Amino acid sequence: MAQIDYFFSIFSPWTYLAGTRLEEIAAKHGAAVTYKPLDLLALFDRTGGTRPAARHPSRMAYRMQELQRWSAKLGKPMNFTPAGYPPNPAPASYAVIAAQKAGGGDLGGLVQALARAVWAEDRNIAEDDVIRAALVANGFDGDLVTTGLFAGAMAYEKNLEEAVERGVFGSPFYIVAETDQRFWGQDRLDFLDAHLAGL
Repeated sequence: MAQIDYFFSIFSPWTYLAGTRLEEIAAKHGAAVTYKPLDLLALFDRTGGTRPAARHPSRMAYRMQELQRWSAKLGKPMNFTPAGYPPNPAPASYAVIAAQKAGGGDLGGLVQALARAVWAEDRNIAEDDVIRAALVANGFDGDLVTTGLFAGAMAYEKNLEEAVERGVFGSPFYIVAETDQRFWGQDRLDFLDAHLAGL
């Protein structure tokens, strides 16, 4: 069984636009997915990236056009200027880590619910009720929002270190463990699909 390590930020618009295509591809090929939410801004700092707030206006204008194109292509409604962006992604990330450890629910659905809260529902994913609602809607215990904090915080830091070591520099980022083939961006999921088909 192939193993896909999925490095991502909850607040990345590209994580939202990825939808559940990763989960569909993994299911098709019988692959396992390990979710590794991380601090994207710290990852940029560590790997030569530029935080969006410091990017040249021409880059940000192009990013906006791309978001609009992909939102239309994928049929995923988007608020391109969400209030309070960027939110603090740590509490929601801790909850994803805790939910993965607990098992029994839909992790892909949980990640999408949290990303959708930012990009389509204008909700603050640092708030306990928003995280709790996403947990419950995807089959997890809503109390993970508080009980998973300590272990989640430790794993969140570890995910960042692992990402830097393994060549991750953006979100979403997919690594097939057996072959060390790396795929950056939701627009590379077709290549991931083809790679798994060839294993």
